[in-house]
Amino acid sequence: MLKPLRMKIRAGTGTRPYIKSLDSRFRGNDEYTQRGLSMKRFLPIVFIVALIASGCATANTMSDTTIPKPQAVREPIGERYELGNGMVLLVKENHALPVVMVNMIIKAGAVNETPDKAGLAHMTAGLLTKGASGMSATEISEAIEFVGGSLSVGGGGDYATASLSVLKKDADTGFDLLGKVLMKPAFDQSEIDRLRKSVKAGIIRSEQEPASVASKAFARAVYGEKHPYGIPTEGTLDTIDGITKDDISKFHTSHFVPNNTIMAVVGDITADEAKALVEKHLAGLENYVAPVPSFPATPEPKGREWIMVDRDITQANIMMGHLGVRREDPDYYKLQVMNYILGGGGFVSRILDKIRDDMGLAYSAYSYFGPRKFDGEFTAGLETKNESAKLAIDETLNLVEQMRAEPVTDKELQDAKDYITGSFPRKTDTNAKIAGLLTQVEFFNLGLDYFDTYEREVMKVTKEDVQDVARKYLHPDNLYIVVVGKLKEVGE
Repeated sequence: MLKPLRMKIRAGTGTRPYIKSLDSRFRGNDEYTQRGLSMKRFLPIVFIVALIASGCATANTMSDTTIPKPQAVREPIGERYELGNGMVLLVKENHALPVVMVNMIIKAGAVNETPDKAGLAHMTAGLLTKGASGMSATEISEAIEFVGGSLSVGGGGDYATASLSVLKKDADTGFDLLGKVLMKPAFDQSEIDRLRKSVKAGIIRSEQEPASVASKAFARAVYGEKHPYGIPTEGTLDTIDGITKDDISKFHTSHFVPNNTIMAVVGDITADEAKALVEKHLAGLENYVAPVPSFPATPEPKGREWIMVDRDITQANIMMGHLGVRREDPDYYKLQVMNYILGGGGFVSRILDKIRDDMGLAYSAYSYFGPRKFDGEFTAGLETKNESAKLAIDETLNLVEQMRAEPVTDKELQDAKDYITGSFPRKTDTNAKIAGLLTQVEFFNLGLDYFDTYEREVMKVTKEDVQDVARKYLHPDNLYIVVVGKLKEVGE
């Protein structure tokens, strides 16, 4: 067992997506997730929609290249252990309340399935709490509710998640149930059939939701029909019908294993206690080295490629964009600052200010870079009257081009950096948030110094950096434009 490595956190760092992990108009994700509104896999991680609090923006007293003096470092955010079975365990003690929170990432997402079995990861995760180790779904639910806790497992694009919340005195009971659902699921055929029916009903409903239709069409255009990011996490009607009990069992055996697992335990617990609970209730899992996912080449837009979907609705749903970057890309911090100014900063962003406030074309307009393990995406979107769709698209793309062509102002830059760094404490103000953030930092290989360096990386971004990444990663003349609306009114 390795000596624990300490992680430290600075005051005020980070930013979340525009509408909804690590950093998803979740419109989706999860996973810190992943696929946009009702499209679970297209969970773009985007910036928080919010006003800059009064007094947050500081006077412009620094030049663009000034780096603030480091603030005092807080107490360590957690300890990291690599257990003998290959599992990574992250522990943060907080004895203020007698509660223990657990968050897990298991590398068993849609990226680990084949296109013909799309939805397999989603179904496998969804079945884990539907019967395990001789207990029925009802018995599992009643057992955790009896101690006032919660237990859940879910599937996603890049990974599956599991979470547990329980009182300290009931930690053994909670870990026992967690171990049973992860290690010994029943995969009863009746539960499989019931879930299959439910998933298919959800897919059919999503086809009636314009935002979901747009999100799926956009993902398919950007990634292609055979790429896991281009297929809904829940699968399609055809692929769901082709998933068997044997497929589910094999996927579970090969992916829900210790060396694929990251666990964060936060709350009224010590590292020794956490390790003892893991060794007692999760020691039976056997390691398996799954192949590294490989994907087909993504298509490249040739000019502005339009995908028009006719629906008898009064508001057109619009998404436009192209491939972006991986979450681990070193330019990600610069992109956060740039996108906050462009469309991730809510009412202070250029896109919303122009499209909503100046022109009155939409209630909401945004942009974001989706944080993914593999290639993410850049997306700008809005909803507007069918008749004003083309005008709104043109104005949005003009703003994207302006970001490339002209430097941002000193005030825009400073306001963005102040908000991004100042909003980070809200990501760590509860044990559940800390547990979720710890697993994502580990999953995305952001390094144990992430909390110490995040603020510094954001604050040292210059106007030149913003324009450089805008020119490098924004392509307003080569992108996909998806419009779901009444095409007779939208026009050609």
